[in-house]
Amino acid sequence: MRQMHIRNLSAQFLDLLFPRHCIHCQGSVHSKNNPLKYLCKDCERELFYCDPPACKTCGYPFFGSLMGSKTCPHCVELEPVFEAGKTLFLGKGAGRSFLHELKYHSGFYVLKDIATIIRATPHFSRFLENAFLVPVPLHPAKKRQRGFNQSELLANVFAKSSQALGVLPILKRTRFTNSQTLLNGKERAQNVKNAFALSKETDLISNLNYILVDDVFTTGSTLNACARVLRAAGAQHLKVITLSHG
Repeated sequence: MRQMHIRNLSAQFLDLLFPRHCIHCQGSVHSKNNPLKYLCKDCERELFYCDPPACKTCGYPFFGSLMGSKTCPHCVELEPVFEAGKTLFLGKGAGRSFLHELKYHSGFYVLKDIATIIRATPHFSRFLENAFLVPVPLHPAKKRQRGFNQSELLANVFAKSSQALGVLPILKRTRFTNSQTLLNGKERAQNVKNAFALSKETDLISNLNYILVDDVFTTGSTLNACARVLRAAGAQHLKVITLSHG
């Protein structure tokens, strides 16, 4: 109890000396009644969580009551190779700031807030239970340029914040592909076709649960391409999960 009190006082003192700024609005982040360290309370309210009811394939939330199909317009033409998908929040507003700070500014510190959010989101953490997490790989040249694979970082945070069985970086990118950003759905699928493979000396156990992890779900083309590799290697129980939805 005493050590916890000292740590709290130390944290408050550091906040006075080096006030933290919100990654979205750049305003000050106050610790009082705010579990997040890098997003202020006002901006946290702008996070659009992808709570149920949601699309079974990608996790995109349905607005209002659910009627008819369980597939959202983003996934109508996808023909997913995986069984189901989940995403934490929409990639706009404060959610977009989370993603960009991590992916383009090497803001690894935001992973602490992501872990906090996961622990406070039961439907997301339950989705990860009793599964091995497989991060979507970057091409070696891209990873050298960026210095890290954001999907692998996220997979580790997801695993530590849930009852997942662990992280298996068993996929590799076999060819360099153009950015998916400006491509439509069909172009994205063609762009990543046959771009992934299983690492050498990797054996999958068919009756275990595997979940592919990526930073963002847009059309699902990249995740589907990875899923085909795992299916071909014998994975019978296969899902996907992402931090945000584009």
